[in-house]
Amino acid sequence: MVPASNVQARLKSPATVAFIAAGAGIAVAGAVLAFGIQPNTDISVDMWRYPWSSSGAFVAFSVFSAALHSLVIAGLVAFGRSGAAGRSRAATRGVALAVAGTALLVVGELASIPIRDAKVDDTSAAIVGAVFGLASIASMVGFLVAGWATLRAGRWHGWRRFTPLATGLWLVVLIPVSTAAPTLLHGGVGVYGACLLAMAVALYTDPAPAVAEKVGDVRLERA
Repeated sequence: MVPASNVQARLKSPATVAFIAAGAGIAVAGAVLAFGIQPNTDISVDMWRYPWSSSGAFVAFSVFSAALHSLVIAGLVAFGRSGAAGRSRAATRGVALAVAGTALLVVGELASIPIRDAKVDDTSAAIVGAVFGLASIASMVGFLVAGWATLRAGRWHGWRRFTPLATGLWLVVLIPVSTAAPTLLHGGVGVYGACLLAMAVALYTDPAPAVAEKVGDVRLERA
């Protein structure tokens, strides 16, 4: 017989750990930008790389952000495979949309590098901005659908079951607010990272919710 604790530990995949790191990284980066760099910047808000005064720092941050979003994709795939949202079409499509939206964020971050010195009303900035806009909408819908599926599936209980939906609901707030007041974007992204972190911790602490797993001749039921 294989102890249940060993099976549970095996199910805590590197992707889930990466998901935690990504959520924490996005939350911290958003806070640093909003409360550290943004209040002290001397660059115009009309510049694409706002609030980064240094072009090199913006490039490094864009690469860093793309890497974090890539880790989020790995975490979302692990979430989908866990069955926390159930196996319905809504769950599958919701996770797929969230993954697609996050992949577009990676594209947007990397596409920002060559236009770092553009102004926000330049054509190049408008195109990259549209990529971010589409990414945000796809992610929002994906998290909302996956979050609703998670509630309906009833496999997670307590605070865990609300984390995917909370992420989607925050994006509902963030998209119009950041469009109307761009200087609030970075702080809002920090909250988005905190939502992802909560979802990642939920997955780490209950990686196979309410799934009967067969190990050898023994079936272990997870509550």
